[in-house]
Parts: sequence; C-alpha cells; structure tokens
Amino acid sequence: MHFTRKGLKAEGFAGFRPLQSLEIMRIPQGTGLFAVVAPDDFRVRFLPKSTAGIFKKKDPSLTSAALAAEWVDAAPVLYVGKAGPGSKGNRGLRRQIQEFVDFGQGKPPGHWDGRLIWQLADAGSLAVAWKELPAEQLNGAEAAYHAAFVTEFGRLPFANLVQARSKGGA
Repeated sequence: MHFTRKGLKAEGFAGFRPLQSLEIMRIPQGTGLFAVVAPDDFRVRFLPKSTAGIFKKKDPSLTSAALAAEWVDAAPVLYVGKAGPGSKGNRGLRRQIQEFVDFGQGKPPGHWDGRLIWQLADAGSLAVAWKELPAEQLNGAEAAYHAAFVTEFGRLPFANLVQARSKGGA
C-alpha cells in the first residue's frame, strides 16, 4: 500500500474533493473508509486554536509542540477513518463526512476522531477520499490501513491518535 493519491486510487478510493468545496450529495451513502489527504504543495502550519467544536466540554486544541510531535513528514495521508452503518443503520460515508466537516466548522460533534485536522491552517485545501466497503469489512480494513501506515512511516497518520484494531477477526 502506498499512502499517496495514486496509491489510494489503486486501492479503490474515489472522490479526492477539497474540504472547502465539498458537495456532500456526491458522497455515497454506504459504509466505508475515508481518508484526508494533503495536496502536493501543502505547507504545514498549525493554528493556535482549533476551529473544531467543543466535545463534552473539552477544547480540541493542542499546543503547537504536541501537534508537531504528531506530524508525519512526507505522508500526504493525514487521517484514515471509517463510516459504519450506526445503530439504526442510517449512517455511512455521507453522514460521517458531513459530521466531520461540521465539526471543523465549530459544531459540537458526537465524537472527535480526526480533530487535529482542524488545527491546521488551510485545512480547507485538504481533500477527502472514500472507499465503499460492506460494514462487516470495516474494522479489519481500517486496522489493516493503520498497520500498513505504521509499517511504512513508523507511526499513525497525523490525525489518527488511536490505532484501529480488527474486532472479531473481521
């Protein structure tokens, strides 16, 4: 697995739409994985305060030193997450990505996975790509991508603070 746009495309990821001009209705509703990818000319700059919403009365902002410690040089993939069906079966990629973008615009989230994205200057220039997968394959696929990233770069993507684990062998 190559963690580049070309590598993600070869793995079946599609979209690659900038967050600032994302047309949410063009994102499939099914379950799957999504990745946040930096453009080739992206220059990392950290904001002093996150644009993300407050989660359980906690500010998602980190110090610039803490952000720098998470940054992975030469890795255009900044986050890999999953979008499951939810307990009522009404979630999926479109809803998960919409909530992720809303979170970055200051709305209170239901979770704060990927929150470091929203402390990057020019976060709107980052692209989101997605890959539809059946719900029963999500945990294993997310865990495999995280493990492959760690193998290649020695650590998780910038905004993944917890390594996914395959549950129940899936």
